[in-house]
Amino acid sequence: MKYRELGKTGLMVSEIGLGGEWLERHNTQEVQEIIDACEKEGINILDCWMSEPNVRSNIGLALAGRREKWMIQGHIGSTWENGQYVRTRDLNKVKLAFEDLLTRMQTDYIDLGMIHFVDTEEEFEQAVKGEFMDYVRQLKREGKIRHIGMSTHNPEMAKLAACQGEIEMILFSVNPAFDMLPPISDIDEYFVEKYDENLCGIAPEREELYKLCEQNQIGITVMKGYAGGRLFQADTSPFGVALTPVQCLHYALTRPAVASVMVGFDSTQHVAEAVAYETASEEEKDYAGVLASAPYHRFSTGQCTYCGHCAPCPVKIDIAMVNKLYDLATMQEEVPGTVRAHYEQLEANASDCVGCKGCESRCPFQVPIAERMQKTKELFS
Repeated sequence: MKYRELGKTGLMVSEIGLGGEWLERHNTQEVQEIIDACEKEGINILDCWMSEPNVRSNIGLALAGRREKWMIQGHIGSTWENGQYVRTRDLNKVKLAFEDLLTRMQTDYIDLGMIHFVDTEEEFEQAVKGEFMDYVRQLKREGKIRHIGMSTHNPEMAKLAACQGEIEMILFSVNPAFDMLPPISDIDEYFVEKYDENLCGIAPEREELYKLCEQNQIGITVMKGYAGGRLFQADTSPFGVALTPVQCLHYALTRPAVASVMVGFDSTQHVAEAVAYETASEEEKDYAGVLASAPYHRFSTGQCTYCGHCAPCPVKIDIAMVNKLYDLATMQEEVPGTVRAHYEQLEANASDCVGCKGCESRCPFQVPIAERMQKTKELFS
């Protein structure tokens, strides 16, 4: 298992994580088996947004005696009322639900305290101003949460969070299908049977979000990485082609600022299918070739997705990384010092490009790589 730093939190998280939602379907023993399988494979982060009491208790029992091995992403504002999940900002209900989370998880702290499910500007204002945010700050002062995060499906709300100052990381929905859609406040709209036939390329709001998070050191953990399983079959995929779990994971993990994909595991077999990513070949990871030749909703030509399909470079330039740093640098009037430092620490950079264009022959999206290398060389000189 590989580990990545989760933005400015400094936490090193496994790039494959455990999204707890499907654990609601399972009894205590089955939850134990899935969490055991995750831990055996090196997974060290889990998300529990669910307010259902039994699943919280089952996760707590499974973590008993090994709490220190796991980082818990627990949500603030997810409550259980009259036998069902409710999202609320009512502070009395929020406090009871969070204390219930601590009790059932058998812990006195949550590593990542998530402001739960903020998808509109009105909800953002409610969440980050006034008594709700005061309570979140109090939890952090008391050590009941170590870091402040926020969950959202809307890139515009995620961008607001990335610039808010106190929010250190974001739980965001990332997969190649969702990335083609403009900002949406109703999550159900992501799961329509057909997308607009004119969709082409990553939505600029999402592309900007990933770069902004990287620039501001706001780590991203990923939900909906498989688009609810829709991407695994050609007849349900909006692209008209099927992707594998490994390809979906590679797509999410090649977005800037992404540290971990929180995968929903319904069985130990699902764990094995996800962690197969760690030993997969480049051919097995290749989502770009599949998407470039898909019959519907093509990715734009000339748009770098940092997929790494261009490798290997004869002079050992990490082309995807150089392209990412170039994109980050051009977001500002002057090249940020941190971006420049990262660029200068590369083993080889754009100045080493010999213009052979072998990379361009392999790029599925026809990116003019040699031209971008020249621009990058000039920008960082």
